[in-house]
Amino acid sequence: MSDRDTDTTSESSYRHGRIKKSPSSLTNLSGSSGMASLSSVSGSVMSIYSGDFGNVDVKGHVQFAIDYVEQLKEFHIFVSQCKDLAIADVKKQHSDPYVKTYLLPEKYKLGKRKTSVRKKTLNPVYNEILRYKIDKALVKTQRLNLSVWHNDTFGRNSFLGEVELDLGTWDWNDKLNKQMNWFPLKPRTPAAALELENRGEIKLALQYIPQPVGGNKTPSTGEVHIWVKECNDLPLLRGNKLNSFVKCTILPDTSRKSRQKTRAVAKTTNPVFNHTMVYDGFRADDLKEACVELTVWDHNKLANHFLGGIRIGLGTGKSYGTAVDWMDSTLDETTLWERMMSSPNTWVEDTLPLRMLMVAKLTK
Repeated sequence: MSDRDTDTTSESSYRHGRIKKSPSSLTNLSGSSGMASLSSVSGSVMSIYSGDFGNVDVKGHVQFAIDYVEQLKEFHIFVSQCKDLAIADVKKQHSDPYVKTYLLPEKYKLGKRKTSVRKKTLNPVYNEILRYKIDKALVKTQRLNLSVWHNDTFGRNSFLGEVELDLGTWDWNDKLNKQMNWFPLKPRTPAAALELENRGEIKLALQYIPQPVGGNKTPSTGEVHIWVKECNDLPLLRGNKLNSFVKCTILPDTSRKSRQKTRAVAKTTNPVFNHTMVYDGFRADDLKEACVELTVWDHNKLANHFLGGIRIGLGTGKSYGTAVDWMDSTLDETTLWERMMSSPNTWVEDTLPLRMLMVAKLTK
């Protein structure tokens, strides 16, 4: 038996916002499908709010190569190894390093990529390829930011150094540039830290049910189920205090009635919600025009503070023929929505980075 909380917002049409609360049989769904047991993906918590990155003096080198693979239309980063890294865990005299990459300034459109973690070593060997699906013309407008981090059990990951390459001035035809090269790791400036501000991640699953059983009497409309599982590495805005919850709105409907939220989970940067939200009144064509806005908030008595969000839709910039600024899904967000649309009656899951959003304003 799954231990998920379930919300059901039943609407005769999601566009008209007419709502009645109805019980859901979702809690009877088995959580043993393997989805609930997937290991959480941990990212880094940049201590930009406390003004440090774990107080580790940067040293050492990283060996990697980059290439653009024309046949696949992919930018590849071959991460080979690091040597002589700084010690992050002073008590145990070792580090648990991993490598993370962003393409700047479009990091939210393209997302971050990470290697696996290597335990108890200052000379980790990875031999992993980090891939971005991107046109070559766009690659030439980017900077590659590659950073090394110590993976901390309690989410306080330490910055171990970084390398930045300007891909606009990179000589793609030089064969030496396709070979593995050693690069010295450099400390991060506060300005760069702000640009690379990490808001954590959200793990969720989506399902579109075209013809719900025993529910809506009009068989032409279906339901979208949103299973908010957990968040990882949320930023701390108030010292060590955090009391987070997730809000959901299905745009273009911004009515207050259509908004659902999870319970608040206190005292952790890695809250587990296991909360399912159900919206009905969806025709297949509506999925192309709608967008799921999930936002994460830190709740306290005086006010709720925005931590980050995602928007899952096709990212076309318009809805029902009208240009809208909220239809701005990233590549990873769009891919999840497309997977849901192409796999009815099946849960599709991903862990997505939270980003800065101009949150859609509520209407009455």
